Amino acid sequence: MALKIRLSRFGTKNEPHYRVVVAEARSRRDGDAVEQIGAYNPNSKGNPLTIKLDRVDYWISKGAKPTDTLHAMIKRAKRAAAAQA
Repeated sequence: MALKIRLSRFGTKNEPHYRVVVAEARSRRDGDAVEQIGAYNPNSKGNPLTIKLDRVDYWISKGAKPTDTLHAMIKRAKRAAAAQA
């Protein structure tokens, strides 16, 4: 079972909101997820991404692969967390 860390869309038309989920690679975009580990609101001011970095590290250690988009977002979130610490 190959796992992906990816975005799952919810919200209304023209008001997208996304959940950051761990899901099987062959499942539908908005299908059943193994775990929800964050959220992304592209229309918000400030920090649009809220993510549990400890859970991201856990799933990556178990073999889950983030999509290209989420890989960039995770790197940005880790840099922001390191700057605050």
